[in-house]
Amino acid sequence: MEQQEFIVPHDSEGQRLDLFLVSVLGTHSRSKIRKLIVDGHVKLENRVPRPNLPVRAGECIVVSIPNPTPTDLKAEDIPIKIIYGDDDLVILNKPAGMVVHPGNGQASGTLVNALLHHLEDLSGIGGELRPGIVHRLDRGTSGVMVVAKNDEAHRELARQFHDREVEKEYVALVWGVVQSGKRIDTAIGRDPVHRQKMSSRARRSREAVTRITKARQLPGVTFVHVAIHTGRTHQIRVHLSTIGHPVVGDALYGGVRRRVPKDLQPLQRLERPFLHSWRLAFKHPADGRNLVFSSPIPEDLQLILDELGYKD
Repeated sequence: MEQQEFIVPHDSEGQRLDLFLVSVLGTHSRSKIRKLIVDGHVKLENRVPRPNLPVRAGECIVVSIPNPTPTDLKAEDIPIKIIYGDDDLVILNKPAGMVVHPGNGQASGTLVNALLHHLEDLSGIGGELRPGIVHRLDRGTSGVMVVAKNDEAHRELARQFHDREVEKEYVALVWGVVQSGKRIDTAIGRDPVHRQKMSSRARRSREAVTRITKARQLPGVTFVHVAIHTGRTHQIRVHLSTIGHPVVGDALYGGVRRRVPKDLQPLQRLERPFLHSWRLAFKHPADGRNLVFSSPIPEDLQLILDELGYKD
């Protein structure tokens, strides 16, 4: 069992205990943190911990993290494209339609199931249902991802993501005309009514920053490069929808239109959001080398661009 101690800084005074631990640990989900608290693995000085307890500046918090339990997930021979690999990490190109890890009743057919087949070693910090997983992409989003092969690499990569040192750039096709250089810094959280959605009008929201770095106008739509400085669930999709330019093909956030002009008919064939993780840059967790990886636009999206007359 691993034990870690944290001293609450002044700027975190009053923050919920579970949210504070999510921010400092960086490798555990909020639900996992809550379970640690409820199961007695979190200790405070002279106070009984509970998830919503406000932390105090200068307070010492001791967290005991149980060793990962052996996974009973099945390794499945699902094809995945590995771009790069070494003793510490793997870079892969996730296809659209693939869920990253098991959950919500889905125990097979996920990226984790595929990784268990193709790789001998994966980190255990993510928990038995998420071995190796440092970050996620939505089911409908394709593109470049990094996976940790050992716990040391996982911790360092998670720290880089938490401290916003990782450069994440996506490409997307959005409705309407959008200008390059636009910054969206609207906080987002879980939609109070539609729980499967995120919203910029949530009661409990967290900072989220998205920036459009390039924009190429096409008839009725814009092809954009998007950089995200935070990594909230559905962040790009929510932010672009919030400013009135939802991602084409995104049914959840208003990106599907039944009637379109004749020159935009190719968009009707889209079966997922036109969103692709294009570039990922970070430092190697073991030796600090600068690493940059990119993933070409997949065929289904490139065909759409070709038919719209887009030329790079």
